[in-house]
Amino acid sequence: METQTEINYNRIAEAIDFYRTHFKEQPRLEEVAEHVHISPFHFQRMFKEWAGVTPKQFLQYLSLEHAKGMLKETQASLFDAAIETGLSGTGRLHDLFIKVEGMTPGEYKNGGEQLHIHYSFAESPFGTLIVASTNKGICYMAFADQGQDAALAELKKSFPRAGYQQLTDQIQQNALFIFNQDWNRLAEIKLHLKGTPFQLKVWETLLKIPMGEVSTYTKVAGKLNNPKASRAVGSAVAGNPVAFLIPCHRVIKATGEIGQYHWGSTRKSAMIGWEAARVFG
Repeated sequence: METQTEINYNRIAEAIDFYRTHFKEQPRLEEVAEHVHISPFHFQRMFKEWAGVTPKQFLQYLSLEHAKGMLKETQASLFDAAIETGLSGTGRLHDLFIKVEGMTPGEYKNGGEQLHIHYSFAESPFGTLIVASTNKGICYMAFADQGQDAALAELKKSFPRAGYQQLTDQIQQNALFIFNQDWNRLAEIKLHLKGTPFQLKVWETLLKIPMGEVSTYTKVAGKLNNPKASRAVGSAVAGNPVAFLIPCHRVIKATGEIGQYHWGSTRKSAMIGWEAARVFG
């Protein structure tokens, strides 16, 4: 049975999908509200509660022209402009130190045989998440779109020999604060990741893309001093084991198009818009 958070997200996701396919026409609020089968008043109120801005403002953040504009910023970035207006909360998030620790070769090869993993389910603005942690940090975060049992089964595929316990620990709670508007409450977030050295470098590079901004696969490859490795970067981005926290959703096509996303392009658009709304709204 869906929670109210999931019901609201699904409604907003449907509206965002409509905006994505009709942004060139700049659809009126009444048109989108009719599409999702709720009154304009209810839609406006629910959208403002979810995103913190009006549907009209949010549409601007989702448009391809906005994404292209963000990519063309070469001097003072939109993020810097936001900080100058006193948005210290986003500054705190941008400066947050996230420690990435790769698993040992033994842990990597044996499917986590000696690992003990805590896991729990949590609500986010984008749907239900499964969050998993070792004693060193977050090792997995994914959207449980097919239900909790299926989500747990996917987690166990990543670490087939680990021990599991359903428990919400402090490491998970620290990570989930990222969805809270009071970003000053964020403690140090640690990640304990299973990946090749190249994957770990790509994921660390993604963590340096500020909230509210986007990059491209080519730019990420350039940050790794390997500008011809954009295809390999794409594969590493697609293999990201930690949804949202490692912001692979901030990597878009050089054309400005949103592009594909492991957990759905509509959800990717929602994340980009949600972040931009909070930084620049």
